[in-house]
Amino acid sequence: QVQLVESGGGLVQAGGSLRLSCGASGGIVRINDMGWYRQAPGKQRELVAVIGNSGLRNAADFVKGRFTISRDNAKNTVYLQMASLKPEDTAVYYCYASIVKSGTFFPRDYWGQGTQVTVSS
Repeated sequence: QVQLVESGGGLVQAGGSLRLSCGASGGIVRINDMGWYRQAPGKQRELVAVIGNSGLRNAADFVKGRFTISRDNAKNTVYLQMASLKPEDTAVYYCYASIVKSGTFFPRDYWGQGTQVTVSS
């Protein structure tokens, strides 16, 4: 059973930093893209950033100069380093991965349970 487990969320003051981590486990043959999405109260889930095996694939405009996505393929883990946080960054952050599971040929999307990030003004 493939699982994505996030950690690192919490409460931080505006201007502060947080580092989110997400590890994938459970019968994994190959991981393609990994990334982060977020959902603020009353809003739709939106892309934060996605990274492939060769590097950054896509990132929202609000990421630029503040957030950095990276991954450790040996650990099946993706990170999101967030700096200069703003109150509007408050949301539940969801980890995402496109994974080929043991016994299958095609990748499917998996999601973590979400981790709350709250930025106070």
